[in-house]
Amino acid sequence: MQTITLNNGVTMPQLGFGVYQIPNEQTAEAVYQAIKVGYRLIDTASIYGNEKETGEGIKRAITDGIVTRKDLFVTSKLFILQAPEEKATQTINQSLETMGLDYLDLYLIHQPYGDVYGAWRAMVSAQKEGKLRAIGISNFKSAKMIEFVGLNEVKPQINQIEVNPWNQRIEDEEWHEKYGVQIEAWAPFAEGRHDLFTNSVLSDIGKKYQKSVGQVVLRWLMQRGAVALAKSVRPERMAENFDIFDFELSQEDLHTIAQLDRKESAFFDHDAPQQVEWFMNRMLETE
Repeated sequence: MQTITLNNGVTMPQLGFGVYQIPNEQTAEAVYQAIKVGYRLIDTASIYGNEKETGEGIKRAITDGIVTRKDLFVTSKLFILQAPEEKATQTINQSLETMGLDYLDLYLIHQPYGDVYGAWRAMVSAQKEGKLRAIGISNFKSAKMIEFVGLNEVKPQINQIEVNPWNQRIEDEEWHEKYGVQIEAWAPFAEGRHDLFTNSVLSDIGKKYQKSVGQVVLRWLMQRGAVALAKSVRPERMAENFDIFDFELSQEDLHTIAQLDRKESAFFDHDAPQQVEWFMNRMLETE
């Protein structure tokens, strides 16, 4: 497994397994099977509602002797409703209790709204206490990331953002490199939007290496230096997604893939007024 070293010296796997939208009743088994395949980075969030089941899958893998806790890199996230400093501290502790863990390897602010600075203070304190090994942000555009770096003594180690062939974030990559914040890609397959898995360009590149479109996309992200999260509940697909370390895309391949960039989200713009309104209504309705 390839690893990335973050700006605080912590190393993390470059390929991970995400549990977003996996039904609760399937999550523990999916996490267990992913660990059996070889994944060591496991990504969940409090808003996903499956932290408990994620922890159960991890515990089973440890109990069965497949891994030790130190072998794993476990991530969770703080949603906007939990952002005030005191509430963030409570949520961090609750996530640890729910997952049955003494510490998390990475903890992220899930969205760039609400009291992100209060949340960050809580996360920095938890990191100093050894509850969180690395801390970061998610869905922060580069301008907001730069502001956040400038206004905090502790720099985020990660920014988890959407990166896929339709939304390649080339300029964002340059800004993150400048400020020393590691990009982690969610939705690398864009959930199949725009017929990604049957795209002729990606399929033709895959044929050259006897690899699937999914493997080509993940390899493309590896070579860009991003951390990538893949998701599946099928062990055979988990294994396929993990089998990307025995080939390398050529510069011509990378140039060809670059031409697919639509420079737009395959989902939604986190800064669109309608989306921000949804976030704010969600937060206000639960206060």
